[in-house]
Amino acid sequence: MQVVLNKITISSIIYVEKKVSFIKKDKYFPPFEITQEMLLRVAEISEKVTKLDIFSNLNKKPYFMKQTKINSIHSSLAIENNDLTLEQVKDVIDGKLVMGSKKDIQEVKNTYKAYDMISEVNPYSIRDLKKVHGVMTFLTVDEAGKFRSGNEGVFDNDKCIFMCPSPKLVDDLMRQLFSWMRENKDKIHPLILSSVFHYEFVFIHPFSDGNGRTVRLWQNILLYNWKDIFLYLPIESQIHKYQDDYYRAIANCNSKGDSTEFIEFMLKMIDETIEEVLKVPIEPINQETININKLLDCLEKNTPLSANEIMDKLNIKSKDTLRNKYLHPAIKQGLVKLTIPDKPNSSNQMYYKD
Repeated sequence: MQVVLNKITISSIIYVEKKVSFIKKDKYFPPFEITQEMLLRVAEISEKVTKLDIFSNLNKKPYFMKQTKINSIHSSLAIENNDLTLEQVKDVIDGKLVMGSKKDIQEVKNTYKAYDMISEVNPYSIRDLKKVHGVMTFLTVDEAGKFRSGNEGVFDNDKCIFMCPSPKLVDDLMRQLFSWMRENKDKIHPLILSSVFHYEFVFIHPFSDGNGRTVRLWQNILLYNWKDIFLYLPIESQIHKYQDDYYRAIANCNSKGDSTEFIEFMLKMIDETIEEVLKVPIEPINQETININKLLDCLEKNTPLSANEIMDKLNIKSKDTLRNKYLHPAIKQGLVKLTIPDKPNSSNQMYYKD
């Protein structure tokens, strides 16, 4: 399969041989340098994350949370040439009919499910990585959830300019990468460690397809395990804005033999993402939002509840109150789904969290 990084030329395949030889050494440590720019970015991001967590109350704004997830999904897929617009991605997630390729639509459904797994997976587990990739590429990739069995490379005008490591090496390379993360998760700042992982993953290219989508999500998972505010930060949207720079940083690192430039690039993307969120006016939490949060707290994704069951959980006596102050606002924002959407007033109607 041919992999093309936005037609940006990667200078040499010699680095692959050096890299694989290096990885085979007894003690694996991805080559990179800690620069002054990195240290400054980490300090700035840490300060902004604290400010964001204190003042924004993002976890109490379910509509904002859903929108940032949709933005992340659209951007990450757009980087991989998915043609659906942001509005179309939203419509697919909301269960509406969308005109587009079957593959593009399936990718949106898959990626939405994968992003729902952020808080459930172990970021240092290869088994969980494969599980997430399997969800991400369901019905779109033959080897979904499995490391690739074939050779992969980067081509420019039919000329191979970068050969990924042999499929025979992938298992060992990924095992060493995850082992390095586990050994250094308390020694290297998560912002740097997650960026190193991002680059090394791209270099190894462990799957036949879906590597970009998977690694961008996995960096979010690593960062979420540091600060849960990263569940709501659309870093992928920022990467999409600088897509050419993203691939150029990868290419330059391949040429130089270490991931320093890519780490600096990713820290810049994270910093700018947080900066943009901080610029959003902070609105007070109104009663409608409070009611929606209460409703969402008593609902589950895979266990629909009837109106009476919800009323019992919320200690509400009036169905009109439930409908007008809880269900209708949440349904309007796409946060709650109906089991029988074509018959909203059905006596058998049940509700579940999206």
